Amino acid sequence: MAGQIPQRFIDDLLARVDVVEVVGERVQLKKAGRNYSGLCPFHQEKTPSFTVSADKQFYHCFGCGAHGNALRFLMEYDKLRFPEAVEQLAGRLGMEVPREGADDPRAQARERKRKEGVNLLELSASFFRERLKMPEGQGAREYLERRGLAPEVIDTFGVGYAPDTWESLKRHLGERGIGEAVQVEYGLLVHREESGRTYDRFRDRVMFPIRDIKGRTIGFGGRVLGDAKPKYLNSPETPVFRKGRELYGLYEARQADHRLERVVIVEGYMDVVALAQFGIRNAVATLGTSTSEEHLGRLFRLVNEVVFCFDGDRAGRQAATRALETVLPLMIDGRQARFLFLPEGEDPDTLVRREGSEAFQDRITCASPLSEFLFDQAAAGRDLARIEDRERYASQVLKAIGRLPEGVLRSLMLSELSRRTGVEAANFSALLARGEGVAGRESRGAQEPAAMEGGKGSAMSEPPPRGESSAALARRSGGALSLTARALQLLLHEPALVSRLPEEEDWCPEEEPDGVLCREVIRLLRAGGYRSPQVLLAHFHGSPEGERLAALARRELLIPKPARGAELEGLVAHFRRHRRRRSPQEEFDALLAREKAGERLSREEKQRLMALITELHR
Repeated sequence: MAGQIPQRFIDDLLARVDVVEVVGERVQLKKAGRNYSGLCPFHQEKTPSFTVSADKQFYHCFGCGAHGNALRFLMEYDKLRFPEAVEQLAGRLGMEVPREGADDPRAQARERKRKEGVNLLELSASFFRERLKMPEGQGAREYLERRGLAPEVIDTFGVGYAPDTWESLKRHLGERGIGEAVQVEYGLLVHREESGRTYDRFRDRVMFPIRDIKGRTIGFGGRVLGDAKPKYLNSPETPVFRKGRELYGLYEARQADHRLERVVIVEGYMDVVALAQFGIRNAVATLGTSTSEEHLGRLFRLVNEVVFCFDGDRAGRQAATRALETVLPLMIDGRQARFLFLPEGEDPDTLVRREGSEAFQDRITCASPLSEFLFDQAAAGRDLARIEDRERYASQVLKAIGRLPEGVLRSLMLSELSRRTGVEAANFSALLARGEGVAGRESRGAQEPAAMEGGKGSAMSEPPPRGESSAALARRSGGALSLTARALQLLLHEPALVSRLPEEEDWCPEEEPDGVLCREVIRLLRAGGYRSPQVLLAHFHGSPEGERLAALARRELLIPKPARGAELEGLVAHFRRHRRRRSPQEEFDALLAREKAGERLSREEKQRLMALITELHR
C-alpha cells in the first residue's frame, strides 16, 4: 500500500516491542551482567562481541559496528525494506500500520515509479541473458568460451549480451509499457540534448548485472568485445545505484558461502568471474572507483578479513596506498586487512589460469598484513642508516598509526615502530598525544589522547581546566592508579587473567574506588568467557562505567606480559592481607570525598551513598 507511515506510530511501536525478544528469536543470547550477549549474526566470529541491552532497547556489535533498534535489526537480518519491517513488528503486537496520504495521487505515483524502476532493471537483465543465447550473441559466446568460462558460472552471475544495435533494449522495454524517461533515469538509455534522441547505452558488450545484497539487479557493467572505448562501461548513478557503495560479486559470494570469513577485492568483473570459475568464490570488485570507506564498512560487517589485490606496477602501488589510507580508521581489534601484489603484467584472471587455483589461494594466504605493508611502504627509497631518513620514516608510520582506532593493534604498531627505530614507545605515545590534531583527530573525532603512566619518557601534562579537581584530572590525564584500578586495568588488557582469580570475590573491596566496577567486570568475564577487551568494553558502551573502563584501556600497560599474572595474584594477596571492613561512617566519608572531588561515581556507588545517608541519619 502506498503512503507514509506516521512517525508517531513508529515511536509507539518501538516503545511496545522488546528488542531482546526480537533478536533472541534469531540469535542465541546469554545473560551477561545487565545485558545479553551472543555471536554476531552480521559477521563471522568465534568470541561473542554482540550485545543487546534491554534497558536501552538497543543492540551493538563491537566487532563489526552493527547497531540499532528492533526495527533496524529486522531490516538487516531478514533483509526487509523499512515498511516491511514495520509491518512485521506491528504484526507481533496485533497492531495495524496506518498510512498517511495513501490516497494521495502523488504518493501513488511515487510507488508506481519505484516498482517500475525495479521491474525495468530485472526486465533488462532478462533481455541481455536471452540475447546471449540467440544467433546475435554468437560473438559474445565465443569471447566467453575463449576466456574459459563454464555455462554454470555464466548462469550464476547472470552474464548476458547487449546487441550491436542502437535501440534493441529501448524497443523491448517500450513494448512492455516502460517509457523512455524512466529508461534514461535508470541509465539504460542515453539522451542527447541537442537532437532530443535517445538510444541504448550498452551496445555490443558482454553484460554483467550488478546485484544488491538481496540479489536484485540495480545496474550493469558492460565489457566491449572489440577495441572500442571505454573497455568497461558501468551504469551511471541512478536512484538505486551508487558506485561508491556497491560491490560486484558480493551477492554471489554470499550465495556461495553464507558464512564468509574473508573477501578478496579485485579490479574488474572478469577477475571476479574468472576466480569463481576456478573455485575462488569470495572475490568482489569495485565499480570504476577506488575502494571507499563505505565499501569497507559493508564488507567488515560480513567478514573479519579483507585482502586487497593489486597489480604489481606503479599504479597498483598507488592504489594500495589509497586503500591503506581508507582502511586505517576502520581497523578495530579483530579485523584484518592484507595486501596482495601480483607479478607485473598479470591480473587475477590471467594469473589464476596460468598458475591454477591452489597457487592463487597460496598467494592470498601469503598476502602482506597491513602492518608489514605500512612499514615496507614507509621504508621504500630511504636509507634507514641515516638519521634524517629514519626520522621521515618514523614520522610517516606514526601519522598512519594516529589514524588507527584505539586498541591492541595500535599499541602493537607503536611497539614495533619502537623496535625498528630504537626510540622508546613512550616517546612515540607522547608525540601522538601532542600531535592528535594533525595525525589522528580527523579519524577519531575529538577523543582524548591516550595518556602515559609516569616514568621515563612521560610527557608533561597540560594545566587542569579551571574548576577541575586534581582527583578528576588524575583520572582524565592518567595519574597514579589505585590498586583496585590496577587490577581492573590488568583484566582489561588481558581478560584471560580472570582464570587466575579466586572464586570468592571478597578480596575485591567494594568500598574502594572502582571496587564495584571491578567485581562486575569479573562476573562478566566469567559468564561470557570473553578474551577480547573490545567485547568487554562494548557491554558498558554509553555508560559512566564504560567511560572509566575506556580510560583505563587507553593507558599503556608497562608490565611485561609474562609478569602480569603474578602481578594480579600479588594484588589479590595484598587486598586479603589488608582487608578490613569499614564502618558505615568511614565508607560514607570516602564516597562523599570522591563525589566532592569531582569524580564520577558508578550507579552502584551512588546507590550505596544514598543508602548510607539514610542509615546514618536515622
